[in-house]
Amino acid sequence: MSTKNKLKIFNDPIYGFITIPNSLIFDLIQHKYFQRLRRISQMGLSYLVYPGAHHTRFHHALGSMHLMQKAVNVLRFKGVALSEDEEIGLLIAILLHDIGHGPFSHAMEHSIVNDISHEEISLRFMEELNTEFNGSLTLAISIFKGEYARKFMCQLISSQLDMDRADYLKRDSFYTGVAEGNINSERLITMLNVVDDALVIEEKGIYSVEKFLVARRFMYWQVYLHKTGLVAEQLLTRVLKRAKELVDKGVNLHCSTALSYFLESETSHQSFTKETLSVFAKLDDYDIVSAMKDWQYHHDFVLSNLCQMIINRDLLKIKLKNKPIDNLALETHCNALVNKHQITKHEADYFVFKGKITNQAYQIKKQKINILLKSGKIKDITKVSDQLNLKALSKPVTKYYICYPKKKL
Repeated sequence: MSTKNKLKIFNDPIYGFITIPNSLIFDLIQHKYFQRLRRISQMGLSYLVYPGAHHTRFHHALGSMHLMQKAVNVLRFKGVALSEDEEIGLLIAILLHDIGHGPFSHAMEHSIVNDISHEEISLRFMEELNTEFNGSLTLAISIFKGEYARKFMCQLISSQLDMDRADYLKRDSFYTGVAEGNINSERLITMLNVVDDALVIEEKGIYSVEKFLVARRFMYWQVYLHKTGLVAEQLLTRVLKRAKELVDKGVNLHCSTALSYFLESETSHQSFTKETLSVFAKLDDYDIVSAMKDWQYHHDFVLSNLCQMIINRDLLKIKLKNKPIDNLALETHCNALVNKHQITKHEADYFVFKGKITNQAYQIKKQKINILLKSGKIKDITKVSDQLNLKALSKPVTKYYICYPKKKL
């Protein structure tokens, strides 16, 4: 029998002490699948813009669980019946909601793993753990999938005001130093209630919701969609795509066994087997960084230059515009690169490309943030807020970008 102390306390820089509520959650945190999150960056390559942004998915998962504990206590205090099993289900679901993230959080989803999202991989991990823990995660899985009968519990995991967002906005703001993103998540949680099996925010919490939505908009423009972070993530995706392309042609690339597995195989929703999951569990940021440190000296022009750009933070130039990028501008940069280095257009496309980004702080057509008025009526936040720009925040804003090499490439 294990003699480990299963009532450990984590000292979190955001919330202070976070307690582990029971031995099952302790054992899940101790599991190698969850410990892997210590080696998965929460914000990808954003540390190239904000040097402090080195926190991990491990930090975020524990913080989200802590906020869920607070939410459960608040709702119980307000007379919402929650059984002990339901509480544990909620805590496990939020603890494991990001367990399926790959290296640097999103890079793999757009390069060497196709047609399967990190949410789907998280579910695969949870199902595997459920077998290992004799069905203890069955309720948590039902909540995570949004299938549980009590709708508000599913909203606590995934909605426009869930415990995931309540943690990552505050946490990412802290580690980046972007003060505009600092929300009062505890205040928001204190204002939670349940009406007709749906989450609502009490009227006195309106200003906290307004601050939350404005902060979300700021964080997307200043951090998550920052142009330098954007081009860095695009380069990382292209590194993995080029590596896979070379391996498919029979080129031998030195890298970890886990990374090699995904470069050599076609991984999609259909082919993501139990064996694939086992290999995926061994893959983290260190595999990618280690590979790039080797590949920067590879004889392939594309792979070596892409890796050098990330390793040395000598990135492509990126320009943001309010209108779609003209194809002529793209062709001009592409032709210049082809002529200068005698490479193919296909190879030049790795360095010259365009795209678009969209920021929508509040998706009014999705699950709404409803306010419980003192009169008992329930209205959408945009209908009761006296902030004129809240309706504007519900409209998507799209910007277009073009990336191309600096002169010295």
